[in-house]
Amino acid sequence: MAGDPLRKRATYEDVLNAPPHMTAEILDGELHLMPHPRRAHLRSASGLGSFLFGAFHVGVGGPGGWTILYEPELHLGADILVPDLGGWHAGRLVDREDVDEPYISTVPDWVCEILSPGTLRVDRMKKMPIYARERVGHVWLVDPREKTVEVFRHEGHAYVLVGTFGGDDAVRAEPFAAAEIPPAFLWGKDSAEARQP
Repeated sequence: MAGDPLRKRATYEDVLNAPPHMTAEILDGELHLMPHPRRAHLRSASGLGSFLFGAFHVGVGGPGGWTILYEPELHLGADILVPDLGGWHAGRLVDREDVDEPYISTVPDWVCEILSPGTLRVDRMKKMPIYARERVGHVWLVDPREKTVEVFRHEGHAYVLVGTFGGDDAVRAEPFAAAEIPPAFLWGKDSAEARQP
């Protein structure tokens, strides 16, 4: 039972000992194991990540100015989270040759969680409050089944919903409003399909 004072709190050792086919996170002291994502989830994460990496990390077709990473392991206080994508304004996440840790302790400026039936509750009810506590500037919740992108901005101590985007429309939303994200990068539609009359 959550919150039971007699229950042993999960540790990083539990994360390291997790089965290789599972993603392990520690949320409020409790170990959460999630199977690796299914295809729709992977398509959305890969497509969105590749677009943002090109436009905002490298600056091809966009302004650059960000570090975008796929499935970064975040150590935020006692919590360990693995969002589908994480982003830091340029210069905030400094790579040093003397540091080769498999995790990141610098709070991201943006995270994206791709929702699936098995992760929906955990993403909304467990991870969002941790992101708010750590003052992550923006959180995107992307639902490939519903073709929606919910964009949240951190204000005060909580998140406000900036807007819900998606369907067959391109997405232009903060903090990446400098470039328009074509729907093919979010939902994985074949560009040949999109060209059909």
